[in-house]
Amino acid sequence: MSRETPDPSAKDAAAREPAPKSTTPAAPLPQPGSKAYVETFPRDHFMHLPALKFRLGSFMVDLTSYGFIGPEKWWRNWLHAHTYYEICYAFAGRGTFKMLGEIHQIAEGDLFIAKPQEDHEIISDEVAPLGVYFWSYTLLPAPRGKTPPDPADAALDRLLHAFIDSKRWVNAHVPGVKQTLELLTEEAVRREAGLTRLAEGLARKLIVETARAALDDAIPAEAVEPRFKDPAQALAAQALRYIRDNYQRALTVRDIAAQVNLSERHFNRLFQKATGHSPVDALTDARLEAAAQLLLDRQIPIKEIAERVGYPDVRYFTTVFRKKMGAPPAEYRENGGTKYADPERGTRAKPGHFPPDNNRRI
Repeated sequence: MSRETPDPSAKDAAAREPAPKSTTPAAPLPQPGSKAYVETFPRDHFMHLPALKFRLGSFMVDLTSYGFIGPEKWWRNWLHAHTYYEICYAFAGRGTFKMLGEIHQIAEGDLFIAKPQEDHEIISDEVAPLGVYFWSYTLLPAPRGKTPPDPADAALDRLLHAFIDSKRWVNAHVPGVKQTLELLTEEAVRREAGLTRLAEGLARKLIVETARAALDDAIPAEAVEPRFKDPAQALAAQALRYIRDNYQRALTVRDIAAQVNLSERHFNRLFQKATGHSPVDALTDARLEAAAQLLLDRQIPIKEIAERVGYPDVRYFTTVFRKKMGAPPAEYRENGGTKYADPERGTRAKPGHFPPDNNRRI
């Protein structure tokens, strides 16, 4: 984006001269992520974001230009057009946006859009000069590959096609865009590991937020199947993950219930409803399945296996194992894990390999 302004070269040269060293300790920086943190640094860091190219639905986005124009003085860019999309966000002041012969008044918080081959011009107000972020990108159909389209992209494609065809060039009050610009600016300032990937994610959000703002009617989201249809199932899954991660400890039902922030009685009832068995059974199953795998390694003493899976008393471990698995640990080991025999083939599973068991509860 070009503009009519005085030559800043002398000012820039002065800014590059080294400043005298100060013995005064530097003031601590504001909390990272806060508004004060971002405003501590000049917005021209927004220009230092990496060039990005990525797929968005069935489109390829090449986002290569970022910048800002400050509100310190009056400015104007003359009538022109681009071969790409140029988006501006007014963060200060006011001005005029001329688009295809129509005049639009711009104020702080407005987002305004120039699409390929659209003649446009921006004129800052003389009393309250306009301050803008701007960024540009191409949005072209991606090459068709052998991979079938992702159903999740269907709604996104509808949104982007509607954006391309939209006739709304100025959009007021789009807080999602402002927040994203501030986060991008912060990433450009920090320049830490993960910059490119985080910038890419935020750029995706910026383009989608821009497309949403340009439409009169929202495009419905793609159909999303919830992972769990019942809250009790979600709770039980969280509890089972905790059991799998901690079965070797001396767990009680109260410990597990505390992880999902429920009373022991309420947790027992919901867990039973979701899984068809009790938390104690789930913990026992997790321990014995781990023990069954360890028993295939003949170098590990059975007493040590019992301790590893949460049974400090090897005799109690043997009793529980025989009841659940149909044989004591020593016999189970000698037989190479007969619980996992394949009845269809009449052969025993190889050590370390367990055929799928649809009845396993963990």
